[in-house]
Amino acid sequence: QGKSPPIAEAIGGQLTAIQLQPQIKSTFNIPANATWAQNGVTIAGGHWKGDATNQLNEPCGLFVDDNQTVTIADWGNHRIIQWKSGDTTKGQVIAGGKGQGNGLNQLNHPTDVLIDEETDSLIICDQGNRRVLRWSRRSGTTQGEVLIDNICCFGLAMDEQRYLYVSNNEKHEVRRYHLGEKNGTLVAGGNGNGAGLNQLSNPHYLSVDRQQNVYVSEHLNARVTKWNKGEKEGIVVAGVQGQGNALGQLNNPSGLFLTESGTLYVTDSWNNRVMRWTPEAKQGTVIVGGNGSGAGANQFDLLRSLSFDRHGNLYVADKDNHRVQRFSIV
Repeated sequence: QGKSPPIAEAIGGQLTAIQLQPQIKSTFNIPANATWAQNGVTIAGGHWKGDATNQLNEPCGLFVDDNQTVTIADWGNHRIIQWKSGDTTKGQVIAGGKGQGNGLNQLNHPTDVLIDEETDSLIICDQGNRRVLRWSRRSGTTQGEVLIDNICCFGLAMDEQRYLYVSNNEKHEVRRYHLGEKNGTLVAGGNGNGAGLNQLSNPHYLSVDRQQNVYVSEHLNARVTKWNKGEKEGIVVAGVQGQGNALGQLNNPSGLFLTESGTLYVTDSWNNRVMRWTPEAKQGTVIVGGNGSGAGANQFDLLRSLSFDRHGNLYVADKDNHRVQRFSIV
């Protein structure tokens, strides 16, 4: 259900290894020992805080598609804006941007966005309006439709079967939804705010693997937990040594990216660094950042989400610098 044909069918059989999926970028794997340039390049925003189309205001979620187009939840501007590859001058507002409000043509502090290729639409976590919206990418679209309401959503993910996963940082839980379903199925947390293995604390962003196991960044528990499908407790897979700035620790983690081999990339927000955690590791590796808070090319000021393009280049939402940085894979 909902699966696109392999690229090979679409272009005459010349490529066989890459599978197109409706909402997940073409499958690729980043080598576990990969390295990146330590200085980032600003590919969106970077002109201080503002609402012009060459500016961002506390960007949060981002999604990078196979064309290296970056779609950004521009939190403080109440809009979704996209920047096409090579366009360094300005972005294009594709949802919201009509001021802060609760109309179907408006957004209120969106925290995440993903692209569902199957319906050629955006799925938006419209947190300030306590709803998840679907917004068609077809030209002429002026408003979204409500998929889920009365939810303090933060992060979104979609699996290959097109189930939608939504974190709720008011109820400290993650639920899985059929598109169009209102109540969903509890898959992580749901036992109140806490540090028990059956609890979450302020869940932010999510990743889901092919087995529908869910990875959750717990902003206030300083950890990432993996919830195997059907299990009532999570397993700590990053931040195993608690809160702090040592290599075994995290401090208010936020963004997540999971590779096919199970390696996890985490934005360690308050430590202003991006970390890599291989399966069962007790410590992570700093891949970029870790140079204190600042606006330098090798620095961040409160990170939110991250993603990679199909070449393995890293993209990071640098929230309080009001920019998105790209770090080239070496």
